[in-house]
Amino acid sequence: MKTYKFILITVVMFGCRNYQEMSTVASVDLKKYSGIWYEIASYPTVFQKGCCNTSAEYIITDKDYVKVINRCNKNSADGPATSIEGKAFVKKNSNNTKLKVQFFWPFKGDYWIIALADDYSWAVVSHPNRKYLWILSRTPVMDESVYQKVIQLIIDKGLDPEKLKKTIQKV
Repeated sequence: MKTYKFILITVVMFGCRNYQEMSTVASVDLKKYSGIWYEIASYPTVFQKGCCNTSAEYIITDKDYVKVINRCNKNSADGPATSIEGKAFVKKNSNNTKLKVQFFWPFKGDYWIIALADDYSWAVVSHPNRKYLWILSRTPVMDESVYQKVIQLIIDKGLDPEKLKKTIQKV
């Protein structure tokens, strides 16, 4: 019984915050979105601590999910390689802009595509609570003028660019 009370208190305290709704892009073509994305910058997270050369690969499956493979080198660009495999489930009626990503059953996290280049050369992904943010690119390095454009989009969405940490990418 104590466990259930703890879970209920946690949900009430942390899961039901009154955030202004974050907007996503209008729609995403998952076929165009699939493939490898390189992390250019992100809000630091415990689960990515010490990661360099960070990338994510999205693979369309014939099932009801997209296969996700996150890779990085630990502690340096030449450090040991590590990876984790997961699944991304599209939220119904979201035009493929809102996904739930699962790396450990039964836990799923929100993955909202909040900005996307017309040619799918870069993307910005966040969470409705604004605690997570990733700037992704099809190449390991993003042109500085494009990066500054993305930073302005992030500011316009009410996110704090000062929290971003650029990702070390070996080129």
